Amino acid sequence: MPLAGFEAYNEQARKEGRKELVNPRNAAAGSLRQLDPRLTAQRPLAFYAYSLVVEDPMYESHFDALQLLKTWGFPINHEVRRVRDADGCLAYYREMAGKRAGLPYDIDGVVFKVDRREQQETLGFVSRAPRWAIAQKFPAQEEITRLLGIDVQVGRTGTLTPVARLEPVFVGGVTVTNATLHNLDEIRRKDVRVGDWVVVRRAGDVIPEVARIVEERREQELPEFEMPEVCPECGSAVERIEGEAAFRCSGGLFCGAQRIRSILHFASRKALDIEGLGEKLVVQLVEGDLVHSIADLYRLTREQLAGLDRMGEKSADNLLLQFERSKRPTLDRLLYALGIREVGEVTAVALARHFGSLESLLAASEEELVDVPDVGPVVAGHVHAFFQEPHNLEVLEQLERAGLTWQPLEESAAEQPLSGQTW
Repeated sequence: MPLAGFEAYNEQARKEGRKELVNPRNAAAGSLRQLDPRLTAQRPLAFYAYSLVVEDPMYESHFDALQLLKTWGFPINHEVRRVRDADGCLAYYREMAGKRAGLPYDIDGVVFKVDRREQQETLGFVSRAPRWAIAQKFPAQEEITRLLGIDVQVGRTGTLTPVARLEPVFVGGVTVTNATLHNLDEIRRKDVRVGDWVVVRRAGDVIPEVARIVEERREQELPEFEMPEVCPECGSAVERIEGEAAFRCSGGLFCGAQRIRSILHFASRKALDIEGLGEKLVVQLVEGDLVHSIADLYRLTREQLAGLDRMGEKSADNLLLQFERSKRPTLDRLLYALGIREVGEVTAVALARHFGSLESLLAASEEELVDVPDVGPVVAGHVHAFFQEPHNLEVLEQLERAGLTWQPLEESAAEQPLSGQTW
């Protein structure tokens, strides 16, 4: 969203008493997410073509492809440049950093791309990210505010993450009240203490973080922050494995926070894609003692669901239909949905292709797991440990009894109704 369009839209919104847009970046993203295309059409969005994908390329380089797009009438960013070697890249980065404030739109960095098409094809992709392109961000915008407290959040895998509670401050186009502190080692390294004045920035212009303290504004000796010895969610002992930065709750699925996040992960779009199973509903199911593991989702009845807040019989029926539809995932989606540490989408696909079945994976040793492409000793250890845990095996048996059956990757590809067609 160009800055001129952003300002003009907000000026009109002020005159009409409507809500203003906070910043151009969020405004552009929010405009594209509108369900009604007529609302999107009212927003002052602009477009630069940056890539061309064709089966039979008529160009030899990325730069040539952009010039071809330009001749066809597509708008191309006039700051695009072809340079040689690392010095050329760094010179361009410094030049754009100098131009940044004067551009008619917001940017947060530059992207370097390998130019030759055949080299791009050789380098390929990791998941959806190309190996032939990388971003270099500009220094993040920073502001100073007061650290009011440090809360500890419990993640899906039991990791305890300290989060700074801040006096509200406007940073990079948004009001920030919380910021990540990463882990205790980072807190010690930066010597962050409750009561300090701190510099806050948005890492990559997205995630708020505490960059450093303002030492000269520390008025008195402040106590050091200590991680809790018991989980703030369930009271289980907190452990720290030697050599790791993370503290972890030992409660496993006994811990409500881990249970909630593991269920949300299981139902997420890239996992089993159970539409309608949002956080508020999952919290009700866990706190109402209706769901203790992901397998319990498939035991829920119409009456139990309809009796929850903001749920009726129709919503309950829709959710039960979603549960039924989720019972035939491909093996890679099931592996990703189980929430094994360090097993993302790409690793899940690699495991599914290598072993071909869940039974073969269950029987694999750590040495056999290391033979899988993209799986190293650490990931192999996590996968092996997961499938050695009796509770996890019990959950898998319960899922099977509930009717959940994994499908091989090949069968999934064959079922795509538009496969082989060109539109």
